[in-house]
Amino acid sequence: PPKDEDKEDEKRERLNAQAVAQAAKNAAEYAVKAAPARVPAQHHRPANRPVDPPVHQDVVQGTNGEEQPIEAIPDKTSVGGSPTYIVERRLGKGGFGQVYIGKRVGKTAASARDPETVALKYEHRSSKGCNYGPPYEWSVYQSLNDVHGVPKVHFKGRQGGYYVMVMDLLGPSLWDVWNQAGQTMSQEMVACIAIEAIAILQHFHEKGYVHGDIKPENFLLGPPGTQFAKTLYLVDLGLATRWRDSICHTHIDYDQRPDVFRGTVRYASVHAHLGRTASRRDDLESLAYTLLFLLRGRLPWQGYQGDNKGFLVCKKKMATSVEALCRYPPGFNDATPSAFKQFTETVVNLRYDEEPKYAAYAALFAPVCGPPTASRPVDIAVGYQLGQKRKRESLEDDGALGSGGKETGGTGTNSVSKKKMRLPPPAFLGGTPFKTP
Repeated sequence: PPKDEDKEDEKRERLNAQAVAQAAKNAAEYAVKAAPARVPAQHHRPANRPVDPPVHQDVVQGTNGEEQPIEAIPDKTSVGGSPTYIVERRLGKGGFGQVYIGKRVGKTAASARDPETVALKYEHRSSKGCNYGPPYEWSVYQSLNDVHGVPKVHFKGRQGGYYVMVMDLLGPSLWDVWNQAGQTMSQEMVACIAIEAIAILQHFHEKGYVHGDIKPENFLLGPPGTQFAKTLYLVDLGLATRWRDSICHTHIDYDQRPDVFRGTVRYASVHAHLGRTASRRDDLESLAYTLLFLLRGRLPWQGYQGDNKGFLVCKKKMATSVEALCRYPPGFNDATPSAFKQFTETVVNLRYDEEPKYAAYAALFAPVCGPPTASRPVDIAVGYQLGQKRKRESLEDDGALGSGGKETGGTGTNSVSKKKMRLPPPAFLGGTPFKTP
């Protein structure tokens, strides 16, 4: 005969099953009661009455965190002494405004030097980024307006309830190119992108800023059919921050706020997930993920959903070795060139205030990119001495690959390379988060 404990277990399981069934029944009854009443069919519109145009009502997240309707984009724009531009179709919308195509109206002696077709970026004054005046992005563009790879801002000002920037009109993003090409890119093209992107980030960083949101969507090529069609640009500076103090020109102090995340989950550095102060290493780690995505078509941490998505992605990034990352997804036909692995291995192990070896990183991709020719998919307009394949040993001697020397804490040529370990998220530690760079 069954023991008393077995009878109790059977009874408990039976009661649990009954409770689940009752809960499902209650939920179904509630759904029927709560369903909205059926809306009667509308009468046919009289034949002589014109069809009303669809109303496009945009919303903005206000200071109270709630979405609020905002006024319509004007039909024409003129700010800061600019010519008048007719506002045409919308190119995109993001967390820092929306962008439209603008066509110049008329032509005067003063406006002849101004571009005929531009990008118009609008940000409403009630958005969170405009609580204290013009968008923060304005000041960043002003500091970087002459930087290689950053689009030029021709005019800016306020029109009605909007802050407006009149900018260079560019072409498709790298994500667009990758998607339209069947979600694939050649090794040669990705290597050329790598060299030019590293150069852009070097110039960006030399101005004391880190971008903070490196991803395929934020790298754009020039307008198709022009001499700049193969030129690479970096856009969307709304998350840019300073890594170097603008007054004393020293590195910003390290800090950590685990409750703060800035960037895009898929491409963000592990340090960004952990709330660590952004520095140059974060842009380069995000670039490594961007390059591998374009080359391999997918990253191991894609597909997570839900409120804890950021936590799960961070956990997966920390658990995935560079070797495994460069082999993902399984069954991919082509092997990943060693340049991508070496670059990724190096940048994910940079110290918080370590100065990146930009030229050495770019030199890794030169053999993959091939000799300089007009047929290169992306123009490389940098001053790096590329074209000669440098051996791994010579790069290690320069401290560029994180092996030996003071770059990894060694004391000389006989020191053993030590791989830096990235701390897990605070939830893994069970106590106060470490504040280690």
